[in-house]
Amino acid sequence: MKTVYQTEGTCCRQIELEVDGDVVKSVRFLGGCHGNLQGIARLVEGMNVADVVSRLSGIRCGMKPTSCPDQLSLALRQAVSRS
Repeated sequence: MKTVYQTEGTCCRQIELEVDGDVVKSVRFLGGCHGNLQGIARLVEGMNVADVVSRLSGIRCGMKPTSCPDQLSLALRQAVSRS
């Protein structure tokens, strides 16, 4: 299932992702720190959604209450709840 998630509170504006059952198939960040986010996307592809969420949830960026990885965890939760 393909999902587009509009982020809040981060440099990245949007996350496009595809989940097949409970496995992350692909992730694409729009905006943000391109190299770092490209690395995160490649690392999580093929991983179990619950594992990604548990590892990335709650990560903060400086003084911000969220981060791009945290927003990815929220996007994945939303994608799984819709399927």
